[in-house]
Amino acid sequence: MTRSADAVDSDVQALRRRAEQWLADDPDPATRAELQAVLDGLPGTRDDLADRFAGPLTFGTAGLRGPLRAGPNGMNLAVVRQAAAGLMAWLDAQETAGSRPVVIGYDARHGSRAFALETAKVAAGAGRPALLLPGPLPTPVLAFAVRHLDASAGVMVTASHNPPQDNGYKVYLGGGLGGPGGDGAQIVPPADREIEAAIRAVGPLSAVPLGTGYSIVDRDVLESYVDAAVRVLDRTIVDESYRSGLTIAYTALHGVGTAVVGAAFARAGFAPLVVVPEQAEPDPDFPTVAFPNPEEPGAIDLLLRTAAAAGADLAIANDPDADRCAVAIPTARGWRMLRGDELGVLLADHLMRRGARGCFATTIVSSSMLRAICAARGVGYAQTLTGFKWIVRASADQLAYGYEEALGYCVAPDLVRDKDGITAALLVAELAAGLKAELRTLGDRLDDLAREFGVFATDQVSIRVERLAQIDELMASLRDRPPSSLVDEPVTQVEDLAPRADVVTVRTANVRVVARPSGTEPKLKIYLEVREPVHGDADLRPAQERAAATLVALRTEFLTLVNSTVG
Repeated sequence: MTRSADAVDSDVQALRRRAEQWLADDPDPATRAELQAVLDGLPGTRDDLADRFAGPLTFGTAGLRGPLRAGPNGMNLAVVRQAAAGLMAWLDAQETAGSRPVVIGYDARHGSRAFALETAKVAAGAGRPALLLPGPLPTPVLAFAVRHLDASAGVMVTASHNPPQDNGYKVYLGGGLGGPGGDGAQIVPPADREIEAAIRAVGPLSAVPLGTGYSIVDRDVLESYVDAAVRVLDRTIVDESYRSGLTIAYTALHGVGTAVVGAAFARAGFAPLVVVPEQAEPDPDFPTVAFPNPEEPGAIDLLLRTAAAAGADLAIANDPDADRCAVAIPTARGWRMLRGDELGVLLADHLMRRGARGCFATTIVSSSMLRAICAARGVGYAQTLTGFKWIVRASADQLAYGYEEALGYCVAPDLVRDKDGITAALLVAELAAGLKAELRTLGDRLDDLAREFGVFATDQVSIRVERLAQIDELMASLRDRPPSSLVDEPVTQVEDLAPRADVVTVRTANVRVVARPSGTEPKLKIYLEVREPVHGDADLRPAQERAAATLVALRTEFLTLVNSTVG
């Protein structure tokens, strides 16, 4: 039934009233002007206005994250002031024995420094010591600083690898507020819900007190991070001549990693990195990539060309805030980027062979190979929901290592209680240098692991939707009508993690499919895994080929199933 013109006009007027209320309280002249222009364009701008007021940004998988624009459903000074005021109110309610500082970091995206300064002013206005990091820096430096500076909390202004029009706001808790294993980690329930409620309880933004008594931390905190990062390496394993003889190509993808990564590698005794010049300096517009995520097609093309021209042994990419790490290696067929699971098990294996003990953790969507390695070697293993806020809390025992397939690695939990693309890069370089000393490569070590534990081939499919309701429909279909077989193998288990998590896993004897909605984008993510045993050295290549073929068939079959549901 077509809605009447009166009803449509009523909706527009209600939107206008909400926008005018927001406009009167917005502290930023730029976004006030932006929103006024949208109001002036009504009714033609109705859809734009409705989207801006569809709801407030909420603390999701990666904290607040959204497009830079006026209104509650965007990242802007008003949203940041409200978020900071709510966070300070929550901290005050938790701490009865005085207030420790809040440390604030930011990357080089549009708006990041302004949002960080606003947070510092709100913290200072609330009477809490506010410590601002001394410039645009990687997220791991902020995560490190939370514990290093004995802060109650940390705020990192970043949208990580999102498009240039986005920004975000991550919150870390220190001083025991993060719960068991969560000192210096990102927030989890119930803290996220409680902080959310405190944010919604903030009154008029004009009444939020702002202070100027914040401090800019000197660069000693950065030096301390770099020193600690270098201690991740075991200098007794690889002679310095092999470290200095390793040629490494590197890109920060227009982010903030170049200077810190370069300093860490130099201090560790590696040769100067061969940096992709077009992507070395921070640039919030990310001009050379369509999407500043090393997982995206084409994102590391310049890196691979630079590596090939330099005759490099290894190519490393960080995402723009340097908490993720991607690695590519030369092969007989050209350069190949390692999957997140491949690098994940390589680093775990390397740490185990170095003698690391404790719990090795990964997520429900990562490769099952880590479980097999831990079982064979008598090492603790844990599996968590997706996200490092869960990985670092994986076990009451000592966490030795954690990773997720989306290029996130925590190789030094005592240093950074989150994924850290800088220490991961150092550790993979140490592994590569040691293998080079034996005239071997990372690819050779992956083959060793396949011979010992079998081939674990993984892939990921993302299905982007126009309507968010389609994701619910797809998940409901999987729950109500799961497939009875996959690639001619009978399904042996369908596991539904609801209500704890919106995740469905379908298993056969040798195949696993995990489906879940993305926490940051309007898409359904499907994770595929095929296991293939290896019977002797001669069977390695055939087993890899069988696994790859089965993975292609599984991908096609599952996409057909999903598309029939969408249709």
